[in-house]
Amino acid sequence: MEDHTVSPFNALPPVVVALAVVIFGLELMFQAATAGLLGGQGGVGWRLAAMQDYAVLDQVWTWMRTNGIYPPEHLLRFVTYPLIHGGFVHAIFVVVFILALGKMVAEVYSTLAFLAVFWVSAVMGALGFVTILNSDAPLVGGYPGVYGLIGAFTFLMWMRADAEGSNKMRAFALIGMLLGIQLLFSLINGDFGTVVADFSGFLTGLLLSFVVSPGGWARLVRRMRQR
Repeated sequence: MEDHTVSPFNALPPVVVALAVVIFGLELMFQAATAGLLGGQGGVGWRLAAMQDYAVLDQVWTWMRTNGIYPPEHLLRFVTYPLIHGGFVHAIFVVVFILALGKMVAEVYSTLAFLAVFWVSAVMGALGFVTILNSDAPLVGGYPGVYGLIGAFTFLMWMRADAEGSNKMRAFALIGMLLGIQLLFSLINGDFGTVVADFSGFLTGLLLSFVVSPGGWARLVRRMRQR
């Protein structure tokens, strides 16, 4: 008999659940603060204060490069910004992607490899954002890390297609569709900042998978020797 009391989270790798819970928990905190349930009157400004302190800001990056000073509290922004979102819908979509893609990636990758893909992709996405663009808007949200997971998923699909002898270009169908949708909305809104950050995250996740996937380093060395 099927056990209907089993939580659906039991089927998900713990690292995926933990990441989703942290992001969703922080968003619930901001929602409660905005509604006046936490922090009193000052709680209304918690999200803006968090963005000011933990988001990636082009102005801060420009100041660091100009002065040659890289304070730890500002470098920390490149790691913390994926946990802060602009609103409830923003956070929910990120959590859904983490749960869906994270399950497929974390079932193959180790816990450390999964975390590396997400956060290194987020860092590289932020670097792409501040070096390629000159944006006044803060970079927040987990999408660059999510796109890193899409890169890892694309790598897995590419390897499967290679093993089966099928068309390997089909592995890029998901990223092609998502970037196409993003470019359309960016053209409408006139804002390409998130596209640059997300695509940088995707490339990082894809390339990093050649190293951190199971047997990835040995496979990379073998292919280099064959050349």
